Amino acid sequence: MKKIALGLSAVALLATGTAFAAHHGGQMRGDTDNDGVISRAEAQAQASTMFERLDANEDGKLDQSDRAERKEQRRSKMFAALDGNGDGQISREEFMTFQHDGKRGGPGKGHRMGQKRGKAGMEMMRRADTNNDGEVSKAEFTSAAMARFDRTDTDNNGEVSKAERKAAFQETRLKWREAKRGTAGN
Repeated sequence: MKKIALGLSAVALLATGTAFAAHHGGQMRGDTDNDGVISRAEAQAQASTMFERLDANEDGKLDQSDRAERKEQRRSKMFAALDGNGDGQISREEFMTFQHDGKRGGPGKGHRMGQKRGKAGMEMMRRADTNNDGEVSKAEFTSAAMARFDRTDTDNNGEVSKAERKAAFQETRLKWREAKRGTAGN
């Protein structure tokens, strides 16, 4: 049960930990003042926003019930997209003419990549659950995101530059490759 609960939005924690590092329309996501760097305050605000979004039942923690709620929300949204005329039924014509945006997984490379990110996210959620109760509180979630920020802020100036973000990405990528080859820690 604990493993399942920690699976809740595991990829989201991974994304939150690096949200300040992601690009969005030519700028770094989370760079709210558009100055080209992510400040500690911006990263903290981004983590808070992400937690609020993930806490589907608004109980102040991330657990299995949030995962179930978000899954239901995604299913309802997909049904509504398929049900073009809104009659509560999906006709063969509606099904056959639906244009999927291709963002979700499915068989193939994208699906496998999602599984890899899910495993990394599961590990991050396990680390975030510092009291090992199978739930991630907002404080634990934010603390994990700030620890990631601090590791990325290599010059300790309270800001993550594009160069620091790129270096952190390269380092993480190398670790993933080493782990895949079974050489991590050797």
